[in-house]
Amino acid sequence: MKLADESKTYSPADVPDDWFKWKEKDNEAAEAVSRPSLSYWQDAWKRLRKNKIAMAGLIFLILLGIMAVIGPMLSPFSVREQNLPNQFQPPNGTHWFGTDSLGRDVFTRTWYGARISLFVGLMAALIDFFVGVIYGGISGYKGGRTDNIMMRIIEILYGLPYLLVVILLLVVLGPSLTTIILALTITGWVGMARIVRGQVLQIKNYEFVLASKSFGTKTKRIIRKNLLPNTMGPIIVQMTLTVPTAIFAEAFLSFLGLGIQTPFASWGVMANDSLGAILSGKWWTLFFPAFFISFTMFAFNVLGDGLQDALDPKLRK
Repeated sequence: MKLADESKTYSPADVPDDWFKWKEKDNEAAEAVSRPSLSYWQDAWKRLRKNKIAMAGLIFLILLGIMAVIGPMLSPFSVREQNLPNQFQPPNGTHWFGTDSLGRDVFTRTWYGARISLFVGLMAALIDFFVGVIYGGISGYKGGRTDNIMMRIIEILYGLPYLLVVILLLVVLGPSLTTIILALTITGWVGMARIVRGQVLQIKNYEFVLASKSFGTKTKRIIRKNLLPNTMGPIIVQMTLTVPTAIFAEAFLSFLGLGIQTPFASWGVMANDSLGAILSGKWWTLFFPAFFISFTMFAFNVLGDGLQDALDPKLRK
């Protein structure tokens, strides 16, 4: 085949036919799908799996939940069983995490404390979800005078010292699991409500929402069917960040003696009981509750960061 001279300018009549080769049309290749169609949630899960740190946090939380359920069953010791002759036993084949100042098995108490901490965190997140979504959804959708009044109420609650309100409520009602959950959620839903309101204010003017209004759809159905599904990404991220905050708050209050009371176990109670022992070298009494508090909060935070990236529609390819 004759090669073209790059220094010469060719007209269409000067171009030989053997310089080009017709390519046969392949209908099957033209109609082939180069990439499978993925829904929003499938694409988010695919991107989340690529985030190794977030997946490690998710796996840790799943294992923690499993051990919180079956962990106390794996031990022959009771969470309240005292055995003074066996106090301050280091980790061994019988007591895997050692024993505390009263001879109680730290392994059993650690997983029992995980039950309480996860229960408090999840209940606080669920209550914040329902109250915040309903309040913020109504405020953002109604707008105008209703929105102004509801947001002034939120600003008043947001200005109250959160820790002071929690401590005062626990002092008045007395320390208990129910009181802790009530104290953590009495103003904890404010952040969720503000996020939902901001999302609804943005979405309510979209075409599909205006179309639903034009067909006479009721407000309750528009919020449930059109607005909430499109705000679930930020809501889920906020919930994953609410859980570790509630877990740490419960541990802190129990550490101060305002939370779960002995002989019941929580990570905060175990940390408080081990203060005197840690000074005499009994490191295991504080290490295990502190380890699980720290890593549980870390796991929820990295999972929340991963979900924020995975659920962001701007990053969808």
